[in-house]
Amino acid sequence: MANNVKLLLVEDNPMVLGMLQQALSPLATVTSAPDGADALMKAVDDPPDLVVSDYRMPGMDGRQLVEKLKSRPATANFSAVLMASKSDIAERLSQQDAADDYLEKPFFLKDATRRIKRMIDRIALEKMAKTAPSDGVVRGNLAQMNVIDLMQSLEMGRKSCKLSLTLDGDRCEVFFVEGQVRHATYGDLVGDPAVFKVLRWTGGSFQLDFEGKTDKETTQLNTQGLLMEGLRLLDESQRDGGESEEPASAGAASSAAASSSVEPSGSASSFSDPFASHPPGPPAAAPTPASPSSASSFTDPFASHPPGPPTAAPTPATPATSARARKKEEEEDVLLDN
Repeated sequence: MANNVKLLLVEDNPMVLGMLQQALSPLATVTSAPDGADALMKAVDDPPDLVVSDYRMPGMDGRQLVEKLKSRPATANFSAVLMASKSDIAERLSQQDAADDYLEKPFFLKDATRRIKRMIDRIALEKMAKTAPSDGVVRGNLAQMNVIDLMQSLEMGRKSCKLSLTLDGDRCEVFFVEGQVRHATYGDLVGDPAVFKVLRWTGGSFQLDFEGKTDKETTQLNTQGLLMEGLRLLDESQRDGGESEEPASAGAASSAAASSSVEPSGSASSFSDPFASHPPGPPAAAPTPASPSSASSFTDPFASHPPGPPTAAPTPATPATSARARKKEEEEDVLLDN
């Protein structure tokens, strides 16, 4: 859905420009420019819906580019995001309302992508509303824009409407007033719990009725609070589910590791538990290996143990542990600066 949004990306650092373009291309139709002058010509030729530009560039800087585009009627209808240092944002940009949003440099690539995606989703939703059919209802698929993205876009755009969500016969209705959730229903659930129930939906469909209104106020949290609390609850349920599966996996892995470490090459039925016939007291002495060849292929389980109970073997890695390690690697991010 958001691919109908035209984004002009302006950055004089080739590495930063390339990485941002790669990250944003699946979300919008991206045109890139290495400086303000080139960006101005491309914007005149094909007016963008969103301009994401570095502030400090040689020649025409990002603020000058935005001002020139806003001054031309043919290119004035766009949103702008400026990438700048903290001091530039505080001292030079925010006081003049130079852009709709700012990205503070240095930033992580994933954080920047998420921030820009929120702008893209909001613009996509506004374009859908302008092209809505005669009944004024905007219809879409949650596979293209999920519930969280929808709610964030409605909040950013300060929209008043009724959002209807359907999935496999289930239906949820959420009413917004100036971007804030006021009332929600899902079956017997009302208010905040109704919203929490549908945040995990990634399939189904949605309808936006900008004439839909209600006098009821059943939610306790604002839109941002609902999203944050809902995501926390979702993460907590997923974490609890992973931990409940881990002990069983660990137990199975430990049993398998124990049997493989103490069994000789023969069958399990020919092996006697070395602890079964020992009376209380110090452990029995290790048996003398029958021959050098057999000693080289067998590790004495008591050889490295000090007096007292044997030291427990380290717990082998479980599938859940390996999955978390892979997830941690995938979450590594890239810090981008000038």
